Amino acid sequence: MGILNKPTLERLSGASARAASEKDTEGWTRKAMLPEEALLRELFQERRRSERSNRPFLLMLLDCTKIFQLGQSGEIIPQVEATLQSVIRDTDIVGWYQNGSVIAVLFTEVSDPPIEAVEPVSAKITAALRNKLAADISEQVEVKVYVFPEPSNGSLGRPGDTNLYPELSIYKRKSRAALVIKRSFDAAGSALALILLFPFMALIALAIKMTSNGPALFGQNRVGEGGTLFRFLKFRSMYVNNDDRGHQAYVEKLIAGESSIAQVDASGHSVFKITNDPRITSVGRILRRFSLDELPQLINVLMGDMSLVGPRPPLPYEVANYQPWHCRRLLLTKPGITGLWQVNGRCRLTFNEMVRLDLKYINNISLLSDIDILLRTPSAVLFGDGAH
Repeated sequence: MGILNKPTLERLSGASARAASEKDTEGWTRKAMLPEEALLRELFQERRRSERSNRPFLLMLLDCTKIFQLGQSGEIIPQVEATLQSVIRDTDIVGWYQNGSVIAVLFTEVSDPPIEAVEPVSAKITAALRNKLAADISEQVEVKVYVFPEPSNGSLGRPGDTNLYPELSIYKRKSRAALVIKRSFDAAGSALALILLFPFMALIALAIKMTSNGPALFGQNRVGEGGTLFRFLKFRSMYVNNDDRGHQAYVEKLIAGESSIAQVDASGHSVFKITNDPRITSVGRILRRFSLDELPQLINVLMGDMSLVGPRPPLPYEVANYQPWHCRRLLLTKPGITGLWQVNGRCRLTFNEMVRLDLKYINNISLLSDIDILLRTPSAVLFGDGAH
């Protein structure tokens, strides 16, 4: 179920032939407009390049659906292509984003700040189309421009506009049956677990209420699949009305990879989490050590916001500090109660190591891998390895 796995990438790479050129009727050489698969490959590669270099690019989409509906594509589309070729640079890439309906242009080198380039680029292309095409025809071409990486809005922290990740819809369409199986497994598993664990969860709730003021359950906004927000449930392990500014500052340093934040636990291991946190109650420390505070998330799984297995759902202010490649952990699958991170060291891993484990899981996602992780989770919980 991996997204753009190696065979797929090799096939798309063979199809791309970015350097292919052809002679137009006037004799000058230009690049051929790439077919859809090749363009998607180029977009995929540009995202990876941008993630490594921190240099942004623009994706322009020209929706020509109305032209096709008017039955004028045979005459108009070559004019649209010729117009684009006359105004874009040699380093830019043009091709079909959706064969027969949407044309894409990748502006591969953009000066900072990229958001300021959106309006001039859009205006330039729109003006060129108006000069080349009849007014009533040019108005049928809808032009939109997207920036990668997208500027963080700081509140929602969405990982990216889905138009920048067209392969996701292709993947989900091809993997529909496997995703239905995963969802059915999650629904059945969470319902059964809630029934079996209800008496135990009731005792936990009672212990919380008897030892500190406040509700037994704690809810907060977390970022789920595709950047959507949902209400995340936990047993309350902290005192009420806490100031989270200290945690926000810690998370910013954690994601930035600052080694100075590493602390040493009782067993002498380095951990990347706040230890001896005064906000945590006495009962909360026990719950956190054995991850019992996570049990209410079975409700989130049953409701469809989460999965039994998947990346942990981050807080919005965490995502606001993500590097572009970190966002990939939120794009394809729902967040989970447990995952590779939980059974492979947990807080003893750096943030980047955690993300790489999430991406490894996503690229090899299957029902068998979910079952394997679920079977490994009880021992990790029982021994509290890396938990704080």
